[in-house]
This record gives sequence, structure tokens and C-alpha cells, in this order.
Amino acid sequence: MTHSHKVLAENIDYLVANYDQKPDFKKLHKESGGINFEDLSRYMKMRHYSEISGHDERNISSAISFESFVSLKIKTPEAPDYKGKGRRIIYGFYPTELGEIMVGQTEDGICYLGFLVDQNRDVALGKMKQHFRDAVFSENDGLICESSEQIMRIWHGNGDKAHPLSLDLHGTDLQTLVWKELLKIPVCQTVTYQYIAQKLGKPKASRAIGNAVGANPVSLLVPCHRVIRSTGLIDNYGWGSPRKKLLLGFETMIFGAEKRDFTIV
Repeated sequence: MTHSHKVLAENIDYLVANYDQKPDFKKLHKESGGINFEDLSRYMKMRHYSEISGHDERNISSAISFESFVSLKIKTPEAPDYKGKGRRIIYGFYPTELGEIMVGQTEDGICYLGFLVDQNRDVALGKMKQHFRDAVFSENDGLICESSEQIMRIWHGNGDKAHPLSLDLHGTDLQTLVWKELLKIPVCQTVTYQYIAQKLGKPKASRAIGNAVGANPVSLLVPCHRVIRSTGLIDNYGWGSPRKKLLLGFETMIFGAEKRDFTIV
């Protein structure tokens, strides 16, 4: 982690919080690693995915997904340590080109991944504590650093299949089925809630599927941001629709037809 990483993360979080307030782009370009903030700002103002990139569910098996880069440890409500009961969760914050992320982990793996809300760490932490009501929390940015670096390698498509990152997921049977399906969605692809419902053999359960997508505790790695409405509208994201558009825009810029290389040193 370098000073440039920290500055870039702060710039991204500032842009997400102020994308519609005509931010000072000249100021943001300092130590940006070549990222075009004007493009990202335009992405965050778009309402439909077709404005960001092509949307074609037919090619969903042809690109990289995160499924092979992680291993899952599932905790259902019957588990004695469900939702962190009697467990300690170590958490920390880490600067990335997607903004500062907050990562929580147990001895069984990553159990939470979120973003800042309005550049505020306390809001992000509050959301994690609400999800794991019975856990004991301990902040340690140093211990989280290694996991965070592995998370970002996976996001860049450089995960280690031989040594997958462990995820400690706590949810109902339906939720965990949905989260497993989310892991199959490749970079630069989106699917609809109805698509997931059909894949799971529950074509009439789109609302329940949507609730399960929204309950995903490990954002980014379990890519719920790649699920959109059948109309193409981009909303319904726990970390705010601007963040969802930012993630989709970044994926298009880095991996899609507009592929560009960013170097953050």
C-alpha cells in the first residue's frame, strides 16, 4: 500500500459522494494512475446498463468469473456461530482504485466486504455490525491488508485457483444458493433477477431472489453489482447506485471493449 493508493481511494470516494455536484476534475487527476474521472462521473450519471456496455446474457459462460478463485464455508441459521454468535470478527479498511473497502474476517474466512458511504467509515462499520449482531469486533488494518490485496488480485482476474480465498458466508438456504449463482457471473456481464430465478428453477420467485441478492454480505467478490432490473435500470445496491455504476463502469474500462491499463504505484 502506498500514498498514491490512499490518495486514489480518497478521490474515488469523493467522486462517488459528489458525482452530481460538478467535482473539480483537475484536482482529482493528481496521483490518479491514469484513471479518467470524467468518464467515471459520466458512468455514475447513467440510468441504464446499455449506456455503459453491451448486455448479453447468452455469452455468460465465455468470460472470467470469480467462482474458481474462492472457497465457500456456509453457515445456515442452525449453526451455533451463525451471524457471528460467540465469534470475533477482525476488520479493517484498505484503499483501492474502487475506493476504500472495509473487510471483515473470521478464522474461517472473509465474512464481509463493503464500501464507504458518503466518505464515512462509521456507516460502513455500522452496516457490518448490524449484519453480525452477536459478534465481537476488533479493528486491525494490518491483518486485513493481506486479505485485501488478495481480494483485489481476484477482482483483476489474477486469483490463485490453487489457493482460493476462503469466504465465511452466513445465510439461509435460498440466500446461499443465490450467492453461489452470483459467483458464476463473469466480469463485464450482467444478468437480471429473473435470470437467476430461472437458473435456480424458481421462475416465480424474482422478489425473493432480489432480497437474497440484496442480503449479500461480501460485495465485489460475490458480484451482486452485476445484477440489474429487466429494464436495464441500475439501482438497488446497498452501497448506493453511484457505487454500483462505478463498479460496472470500471469493469468495462479495464476488461471490456474500452480496455485500458492503470498503474498505481
